[in-house]
Amino acid sequence: MAARPIPHSYDGAQRAFHWIMAALIFLAIAIGVVAALLPEHKSPRVELLFAHKSLGMTVLVLAVLRLAYRAIAGAPAYAATLTPWTRASAHAAHIALYALMIALPVSGYVNSAAGGHEVPWFGLFVWPSFFPRDKALAHLGGQAHFWLAWTIGAFLALHLAAAAWHAWVKRDEIFARMWPDRAALAGRGEGG
Repeated sequence: MAARPIPHSYDGAQRAFHWIMAALIFLAIAIGVVAALLPEHKSPRVELLFAHKSLGMTVLVLAVLRLAYRAIAGAPAYAATLTPWTRASAHAAHIALYALMIALPVSGYVNSAAGGHEVPWFGLFVWPSFFPRDKALAHLGGQAHFWLAWTIGAFLALHLAAAAWHAWVKRDEIFARMWPDRAALAGRGEGG
């Protein structure tokens, strides 16, 4: 017998979007930081930027798909009543994270495309350039990308701190909303 999902949890598709995107975003940030410290136009910076751009464009596509799915599926109700301040701050933080998940790769794309550089996707194809070569626009895209990267880093740190607070201090269901359903996992382990 299959276990029923917890009604206050996100469905499997939303949890998959969340965790896959989290891994891709942290990986893209780490690769971007390392690449920024290396000499320009030399190996391994070139290869790292290839991976960084591919990951960034993947995040952009997944963010759009995730938002579309979220609009269709909605979000589960909270099991516990949240204070208006907590609900409003969580809502604002999620809107900011979604905006950053789109703005950060778009700014990187503008920086590369306007700078006359290809935007690859794992060697399978190159994204089309919608911008003419424009040094000023490339610089603007690069500056935006830099500051958006720091901003998303700050928001991710706050997001992780809030998740830890709910999981280990408050011990409420907030963290469990995005975590795999324990009952469903236990049911699978028993052959159910």
